[in-house]
Amino acid sequence: MNSSTDTIAGSWLRNPVATPCKQSRELALARQQQLTKPPGSLGRLEQLAIDFAGFQKTPVPQLKHPVIRVFAADHGVVAEGVSAFPQAVTAQMVHNFVAGSAAITVLAQQQGADFAVINLGTAEPMGEIPGLVNVQIAAGTENFCHMAAMTQQQMDIALAVGRDSCVDQPMDCFVGGEMGIGNTTSAAAIFCALLGTEADDIVGRGTGVDDAGLQRKRLAVQQGLDLHCKADTDPEEILRCLGGFEIAALVGAYIGHAQRGVPSLVDGYISTAAALLACKISPSLADWLLFSHCSAEAAHGLVLNTMQVKPLLNLDMRLGEGSGAGIALSLIRSSLLLHTQMATFAEAGVSES
Repeated sequence: MNSSTDTIAGSWLRNPVATPCKQSRELALARQQQLTKPPGSLGRLEQLAIDFAGFQKTPVPQLKHPVIRVFAADHGVVAEGVSAFPQAVTAQMVHNFVAGSAAITVLAQQQGADFAVINLGTAEPMGEIPGLVNVQIAAGTENFCHMAAMTQQQMDIALAVGRDSCVDQPMDCFVGGEMGIGNTTSAAAIFCALLGTEADDIVGRGTGVDDAGLQRKRLAVQQGLDLHCKADTDPEEILRCLGGFEIAALVGAYIGHAQRGVPSLVDGYISTAAALLACKISPSLADWLLFSHCSAEAAHGLVLNTMQVKPLLNLDMRLGEGSGAGIALSLIRSSLLLHTQMATFAEAGVSES
């Protein structure tokens, strides 16, 4: 994996993103209307097939090469007492991912997905571990209550790692997961900064903090907003000041893959923060994003409604890791199989009316 940045740091973020193929979408819609079912009777499964026809530039798309990448990093804002778990858990979960024992690894195996874990900066050094891509930009971000979470150079590296995380391999759908104690606090701050919402409306319990911990999270988010954000603060600066290395990697992945013509299936609360940032930086990217589920984390539904997107599932999940998107891959696979393998009325000799 090439994690180098461009000569002009971040200049690639605004490279053009093509529109999904309109002709293939129209042909897929026409096929849907000829399949042996009442029109629209498969609901959103029909729309998924049409979307993938546009992505793949063919009226009969297939899901053959899903790719899952989990980005891990720690957050300096944990020093404010915002998490129910210690930072050591981030590195421990990275070991669990590599061992194939976490929820997302089970789902990756089920889907036959190409899977890898990328460490961008845990508080506890990981060293060289078989199966781990170890970038280690720093031992986590800085505490955004007192200074910017990242330097410009650190952010550029993380963005480029995400962009290059799946280079030179077949891929027809990207799923990005994340692991980082404290990252719901960072995501909440990003949502507040981008949407102009109040911290009390956005900050949730994350890993399960008690009432005192929830209050500390809200205070930390507000302190970060007061320190770093004004009405005209651009999205890249919001990411640099309030984000995490793993969130930046997701932003880079969503933009980079869309520029290559590959759709991304967005997971939950943290991934949606990255997707919102990515869309603010590159608005045409929105055509290449699908949202897998509505998290049980407070305010995720509010954010999705504000973004005017409808998730595929609502299962009260709040694990992260890409797990909700891993489940949603099954829906996409079913959608495309129905679209390509069902008979048309003519083929089946069934009357259309």
